[in-house]
Amino acid sequence: QAQLVESGGGLVQAGGSLRLSCAASGLTFSMYAMGWFRQAPGKEREFVSAISWGGGSTSYADSVKGRFTISRDNAKSTVYLQMNGLKSEETAVYYCAASRGAVGQWRAPGMAYWGKGTRVTVSS
Repeated sequence: QAQLVESGGGLVQAGGSLRLSCAASGLTFSMYAMGWFRQAPGKEREFVSAISWGGGSTSYADSVKGRFTISRDNAKSTVYLQMNGLKSEETAVYYCAASRGAVGQWRAPGMAYWGKGTRVTVSS
């Protein structure tokens, strides 16, 4: 059974950085594009970033371009999200997701697997 487990969330001041990790098991990791979504209280889950199975293609939401970087290590079955210049409005639960589709501006209903999320709180 596929399982995605996020880690690395926490409390950070505005302008600070965090690195999220998502460890996958129970699936052939290198066959999936991987990505991150986030959901703030009272809001819909929104796409943040995605990376292709080989890591050669990435996509980002406009709001995070230039500040966030997604990467993956297929040998460790892990995907990362480096977040710099965090803003208070980016306080949310961040979810890891796996997709058999191509990298793009993903929509939540199209994902094959989800993690349970890690909370990121950005204080102003």
